[in-house]
Amino acid sequence: MRTESGHDLRHHGDAEVRDDGGSLVDLAVNVRADTPPVWLREHIAASLGGLAVYPDGRAARAAVAARHGLPVERVLLTAGAAEAFVLLARALKVRRPVVVHPQFTEPEAALRDAGHAVGRVLLREEDGFRLDPAAVPEDADLVVIGNPTNPTSVLHPADAIAGLARPGRVLVVDEAFMDAVPGESEALAGRVDVPGLVVLRSLTKTWGLAGLRIGYVLAAPETVEDLQRAQPLWPVSTPALAAAEACVGPRALAEAAHAAHRIAADRAHLLAGLARFAPAGLRVAGPARGPFVLVRAEGASAIRRRLRDLGYAVRRGDTFPGLDEKWLRLAVRDRSTTDGFLRALRRALTD
Repeated sequence: MRTESGHDLRHHGDAEVRDDGGSLVDLAVNVRADTPPVWLREHIAASLGGLAVYPDGRAARAAVAARHGLPVERVLLTAGAAEAFVLLARALKVRRPVVVHPQFTEPEAALRDAGHAVGRVLLREEDGFRLDPAAVPEDADLVVIGNPTNPTSVLHPADAIAGLARPGRVLVVDEAFMDAVPGESEALAGRVDVPGLVVLRSLTKTWGLAGLRIGYVLAAPETVEDLQRAQPLWPVSTPALAAAEACVGPRALAEAAHAAHRIAADRAHLLAGLARFAPAGLRVAGPARGPFVLVRAEGASAIRRRLRDLGYAVRRGDTFPGLDEKWLRLAVRDRSTTDGFLRALRRALTD
């Protein structure tokens, strides 16, 4: 889907590693490497004996509610966070939706598909892509923002986002990558004091479940009811429900917390390596707090093609409103993978 500004809102990182990109080292997709873990695969596999029975999401819904200290009436399970964006676009009666960019493009695509005219707030590179609450129109009755934001990796202060709440406004916060932030600092999930707040979470990124499709919405009960009415029957499969219940349990939360600290260390290693290319004009947006970084370089499109020839896939940035062809997004990987990538980047910049 190309908008009037020319951005392809339906382009996502997986396009870089399909077909002829299947053999490349993947720095284009933000799913944590080496996932799902063996214990989670085995848990999901054990659920397959129940496939003849219609899915029953009550246990998984209760587990998610308990994980965030909320009543079950404030939880809706979805087939990934992407389904939640479609439900919001179709179920909510809004007049002036606004999306804060650069960010994940699916919310705007879903709103446009549902017939909405979508306003944009473009955060500025010179401000570090940080939220400027004053830039959000007062009459916006739906505001969508990511935190930490894909692709900028900026972690906005929770108070700044909560300050966007207004009577009659739905405030949608995409926290798909929040569990990759140590301590989930600046999270709004679990808050019930922010009027109109809708928080989206994904279990596909940290746990490597992109092919299974599982996420959830946290919102006021009446909003959950509106969204649930827009869902088809049995929208989340039995294996996905088993995964959801497992991924919010104590073992999983401890593992995710450990992974978040490891990602932070691996990101610091990547950033230190990228800093060596500053004399060549490469610049990193930041400070980065997500499991990916956004970099700017002259000739980024050509660099991306050279990296493919050298065996590495990275995400082009020009499909994100607010960015152009000079931007690339890089997923954080382990140090060995990063070192190989940095050697390839040096060749791509000098060949």
